[in-house]
Amino acid sequence: MLVEIHESQMAPVDLLILGAGWTSTFLIPLLQKEGVTYAATTTNGRNGTIPFVFDPDSKDQEPYSRLPRATTVLITFPLKGKGQSNLLTSLYNATHSRRHSNSNSDSGEPEAHFIQLGVTSIWTNAGWNSEDSPYDVTDSRAVAEDELMREAQGAVLSLAGLYGGSRQPRHWVQSGRVAGSKADLRARRALHMVHGADVARAIVAAHRSFTAARRWIICDMHVYDWWELVQDCAGEMARGAAPAAGNGDSDGADAGCRADVERGEELLRWVGELMDEEGVRALPRDPSSLGRMLDGRAFWKTMGVWPMQGRVK
Repeated sequence: MLVEIHESQMAPVDLLILGAGWTSTFLIPLLQKEGVTYAATTTNGRNGTIPFVFDPDSKDQEPYSRLPRATTVLITFPLKGKGQSNLLTSLYNATHSRRHSNSNSDSGEPEAHFIQLGVTSIWTNAGWNSEDSPYDVTDSRAVAEDELMREAQGAVLSLAGLYGGSRQPRHWVQSGRVAGSKADLRARRALHMVHGADVARAIVAAHRSFTAARRWIICDMHVYDWWELVQDCAGEMARGAAPAAGNGDSDGADAGCRADVERGEELLRWVGELMDEEGVRALPRDPSSLGRMLDGRAFWKTMGVWPMQGRVK
């Protein structure tokens, strides 16, 4: 649950969060701990946030005029294709320039720094990929990110798979979202993750040491083998150690447990069969067989901070 901002919504802040969702449940407590002033928006203004909806088809400045001036503006929602990044940043800057505010302060103060939370799916080549590797420049997210860097000198934090709190990879396995069939499991190769707490630390670092027109890969510096993760989760399910989803009654809970045990046993069998069929002697598989892999060292090294959450458990 998001906390209420404890300052006037129009007071200048260090960080403005456009779109206070899941990431903000980790970010806002860290901002409070670090003494970083902030404001946050949601579409409906819940929990003391500022109502704001980005309309890619509107040039109306009024919604932006209700936002506070910020040193850094964090864009958490996806911008896609040509024009959206330029529209958002230009409307924000137009309503928060010194001239617009009638301030007597130095009119040469730089405009806001923009940080976009991006995606790592734009890197599609097998083998190791870093920030300097070729990426899919036609991807709609990449197009918008490139525009942000080019037109607003913004920074992009390309996030690996997000987990933390109730969002856990093993839940995707348990629910059947991942490895719903043996064929699906066969196709699963590498997985890259980053904990919400480390995303928050990355955002604060990028705010304090802003890097204009740079794209960074944000991950926990591990390459996970899906087969190994599925085997770990399946073992818990088969032993009855994984929490089962029930409807509150004992019969439903018992049925859920039995279904989990049966699915866990099936997944364990699939992993074993696939290892035999593909000639895999042990897990995790050799990195050379895992397809696309991400090298996430550069951001952490540049910022002088490192991920703290360790491996996905």
